[in-house]
Amino acid sequence: MSDTFTLDPQLANDSVELMDFPLCKLLLANDSNYPWFILVPRVEGITEIFQLEWEDQQQLLNESSLLSEFLVQEFGGDKMNVAALGNVVGQLHLHHVVRFKTDISWPKPVWGQHAAAPYSSEEREALKANLLPKLASILLG
Repeated sequence: MSDTFTLDPQLANDSVELMDFPLCKLLLANDSNYPWFILVPRVEGITEIFQLEWEDQQQLLNESSLLSEFLVQEFGGDKMNVAALGNVVGQLHLHHVVRFKTDISWPKPVWGQHAAAPYSSEEREALKANLLPKLASILLG
């Protein structure tokens, strides 16, 4: 992990910082159409998974799997979409989107289908209050 880690401005603008995992920063995408979370390894200058040290690759997979399992259980989704695209934002980040057969874009991808529906401050705070203690307990074992 880098002591000089800086979150990409686009990610910072389009999301809310929730907490730090051992390797990654966890973000909530500001789009209430979907339960959409983003993991960003706190390693400066990385654009691809293979650029991470082997141990960090394994840690990223562990954190992604832990988050995915938690989100499916928490939201009861039909499908978990995990993707590292990086076409717009070069900084390595993994999207974790809980999908439902009834969501606004099903079965198509979430990108480019509909305008984002930003959370109200009340919705965002309620979501954080509900999820953060549960995530913290998972991380602490």
